[in-house]
Amino acid sequence: MSIIGSIIAGIIVGILARLALPGRQNISWVITIVLGILGALIGWFLAGLLGVQTTNGVDWLRWIISIIVAAVLIVGYERVTSRNHVAR
Repeated sequence: MSIIGSIIAGIIVGILARLALPGRQNISWVITIVLGILGALIGWFLAGLLGVQTTNGVDWLRWIISIIVAAVLIVGYERVTSRNHVAR
């Protein structure tokens, strides 16, 4: 995957991951894009391990896995950086 392709995929995956999450996320769009890029790269790697990396047409499973990974990264980032974080 090229650098430009990674950035474009990261933007798409990050936005879709934020839309899939309930409520408002208190993170910037730059962080969304960075986490989207990481989600896309990790998701595409996981899709390759599962054998769904390349299919005919749109790779829906690869995109879904990437969006789920990005959503998990966004939630994790929010919990780590939250000002209302309560230590237990």
